[in-house]
Amino acid sequence: MDLFSNFSDEPVNILPFDGEVNYYGVVINRGESDDYFQHLMNGIVWKNDEAIIMGKKVVTKHKVAWYGDVPFSYTYSQITKTALPWTEGLLALKKIVEEKTGETYNSCLLNLYHNGEEGMAWHSDGEKDMKKNGAIASLSFGAIRKFAFKHKETKNKIEVILEHGSLLVMKGTTQTNWLHRLPPTKMVKTPRINLTFRTIEQF
Repeated sequence: MDLFSNFSDEPVNILPFDGEVNYYGVVINRGESDDYFQHLMNGIVWKNDEAIIMGKKVVTKHKVAWYGDVPFSYTYSQITKTALPWTEGLLALKKIVEEKTGETYNSCLLNLYHNGEEGMAWHSDGEKDMKKNGAIASLSFGAIRKFAFKHKETKNKIEVILEHGSLLVMKGTTQTNWLHRLPPTKMVKTPRINLTFRTIEQF
């Protein structure tokens, strides 16, 4: 199943069951998206991602950054990151996303994929630090890429095309029941930046 969309006031839930993934389509116009893309490329402290896989430390080609209200410690794949303070541009984007989704977020994990050969394997965002069943808002800039979901039991697959300036929100039991990934492709030669706004529980 492929979904294409342009500007949309009402999001579409692309999952058939066991979760909620609302795709809003393009929410920021082309000119503003181009400006934000340049700000993110040049104004973010990017670092190669690290993970522990089968006991070995792996350094990925794609880069990541982690920002938040406070210096949150965030652990995934057995690697702990500490959030940096928001940039002006990130705060502006957070405001846009919060107004569109009706949710609030206190942090953002950013991913920079230099070309289509860089992607993300099947996984779910179920880290213990995150708000359970909380909304994760995914904002995309740059290259148009396919994004896929797979049900953990039925193996049903859903695909959506994420455009420059588009917004997708995962919430409810999505992380419990579905995996998602960014499939690699040799067709895409340009970079994509993805921002995932999320809520870290503060105890």
